[in-house]
Amino acid sequence: MEGFVHVVKELPEDLAGRKPVRVDCHKRKGHFDYVESVLPALLDHIFIAITPAMSQRSDRYPIYAKAARCHACFEALRLVKHLEQKGSQLLKMIPQPFLSLHLRFEPDMIAYSQCQYTNLSQNSIDAIEAARAGRIPWAGNAALSWRKRGKCPLTPKETAFMLQALQIPVETNVYLASGDGLLEGEGFTSVYTNSYTKSLLLNETSLMGMHGNSRAALDYYVSINSDAYIATYFGNMDKMVFAMRALRGLSKTLLLNRRAFAEAVYHGLHGQKLTEVLWKTHKNDFKTGRASALPDCFCQSILQNPL
Repeated sequence: MEGFVHVVKELPEDLAGRKPVRVDCHKRKGHFDYVESVLPALLDHIFIAITPAMSQRSDRYPIYAKAARCHACFEALRLVKHLEQKGSQLLKMIPQPFLSLHLRFEPDMIAYSQCQYTNLSQNSIDAIEAARAGRIPWAGNAALSWRKRGKCPLTPKETAFMLQALQIPVETNVYLASGDGLLEGEGFTSVYTNSYTKSLLLNETSLMGMHGNSRAALDYYVSINSDAYIATYFGNMDKMVFAMRALRGLSKTLLLNRRAFAEAVYHGLHGQKLTEVLWKTHKNDFKTGRASALPDCFCQSILQNPL
C-alpha cells in the first residue's frame, strides 16, 4: 500500500481502548459508493471497521485504487509458517529445473463439468458416477456444444499430447499439482516419466492429518516457485499462481487452450496436423496475452503500473 495510504501495525493510544464503529458494506445494499457511504462515518467517528472486507465492494473504484488493493493483497499473501516450511521442504525434493502442472481430472471436477468421456478405466467411471450425486451429464448436441466451447477438463492423456505439441521434452521434470484423487494419471506419467507428486515425495506421516486446502497450499507454494507453470483449467488457484508469478517477474506461465483442442478434434484433426494447430494457437495466445490470463484486478494494476 506504500504510496497510497499510511499503514500502522498498532493503534494510537487514544484509539487502542475503543471499539470501531462498524459500517455495513454488504452487496445487498445495492449501488454503493465509499465516498458517499463510508467517508462521512470515518470523519465523524475517526475509528471505523468495514463489514465485510472492502474487497467485496468495488463499484466505483478508480483504477489506481484497484491497483493498490490488488498489489497489497498479493504482496501480503503468505502461508502459515508450518505450511510454508513444508512447502519449502517439498520444493527442495523436486529435481531441478522443473515444470509445475496443475492437472485437473478428479471425480468431483468431472462431475461438476457435466462432461462425458470414453475409453476410461472402470475404476474411473465408478468414481465419476459416485461423484455426480444426481447431476445428469450433457448428452447429444448439448454435450457436443459444451465440449466445443472448451468446458470439459483435459484428460491426463490429452494433456500429455498438448505438452508434446508445444515441444516440451518428455524428459522434463514435472511436478503434478493435483488432488490425490487424480484419475487416469498414467495417461500422463507414461509419457512424461519424470513426474512427481507431493504424495510420492513426502512420507505419509508428513501428509497425515492435512485436509484438502492444506495440501492444495503445498501445490500453490511449489507452483509460484517453479521454473515454469502450466494450467489445464483456469480456477481460483491458477488465478493466484498466475498473478503471483507475474508479480515476481516469472514469465514462463501458460494456460492450455482447451477450446482450440476440442474444436480441432471435432473437425477430425489428429497426429501431426493436430500438433501444428495447437502449436500455432498457443503461440498466438501467448503473443496476445490470452495464454497468460490474470485476475481482473491484477490486469488493471498492470495497466496502471506495469511490472
